Amino acid sequence: MTVELTTENFDQQVMDSDKPVLVDFWASWCGPCRMVGPVLEQMATEQGDRAVIGKLNVDQHPEIAARFGIRNIPTLLFFKDGEIVDKQVGAAPLERLQDKMNPLL
Repeated sequence: MTVELTTENFDQQVMDSDKPVLVDFWASWCGPCRMVGPVLEQMATEQGDRAVIGKLNVDQHPEIAARFGIRNIPTLLFFKDGEIVDKQVGAAPLERLQDKMNPLL
């Protein structure tokens, strides 16, 4: 299951995580974002406790989106040890996201 990220829990869940983290910056009105949602749920189920898959609604938490310079959604940032190590802008298939996440595990 994906983790709902907020302004209040972002640093703890993402920046301080000892696991790789994939953050989906999304909005409810964004069609491609809705396409990515089920893919991320599947990834979260497959990764289990090895990684954190989180979603941050840019309309509800614009300060976090601004902090990372998010201008297009969906944008998916891959974090390891609190640092951005990879990025995907736009919808992508499961295989591409797994290819980006697997080396971080």
